[in-house]
Amino acid sequence: MNLTLDSLQRRMAAMHSLYYQAVESMDLDHVNHFERDGVLPIAFSLFHYTNMEDASFMMITGIDPIWSPAWQERVQMGVDDHGKHRTVDEMTLQKIGDFEEFKLYQREVFDRTEAWLAQLDPAEFTRVIIPHPLPPQIATTYSARVAGPAGITVLDGTECWLYQHGLRHMGEIELARGLVGLGGMTS
Repeated sequence: MNLTLDSLQRRMAAMHSLYYQAVESMDLDHVNHFERDGVLPIAFSLFHYTNMEDASFMMITGIDPIWSPAWQERVQMGVDDHGKHRTVDEMTLQKIGDFEEFKLYQREVFDRTEAWLAQLDPAEFTRVIIPHPLPPQIATTYSARVAGPAGITVLDGTECWLYQHGLRHMGEIELARGLVGLGGMTS
């Protein structure tokens, strides 16, 4: 058994379980709540992370994202964009139209990642997915700081783009739950 792969599989499943717990304990009003200018709604964090896991999975594996015009029609996002390169003002407008459809999209993305990790050969961890010099959109990211001499590897991308990024946004969701009268989910 590979200790790194085993740990990553368990951590991703645990993090995904927090997202499932969050969406099952909120309704559309909670998710789309507008607190005030400059404060992103929970809808932003939910869609941003799920859609970025979907897009990052493509960067790591080469497999096309799940998100498509058909999914946009089903989920009805207020802003059909994960928002990584948009302003906070633009993304305060983010809303989810059909929360049940969003949950289906989220589950499909998370299930695909976990299935990939379940069959991953640990030798893949060292494969470079973005070599140096890193492109401008990547050069200013956390993953650029993590990158080794050869560039960003499969392990770097999985740890940074999938796991650590997901925990960051789960923290935002837990904080925002307090703004809508719900409690945190972990201690």
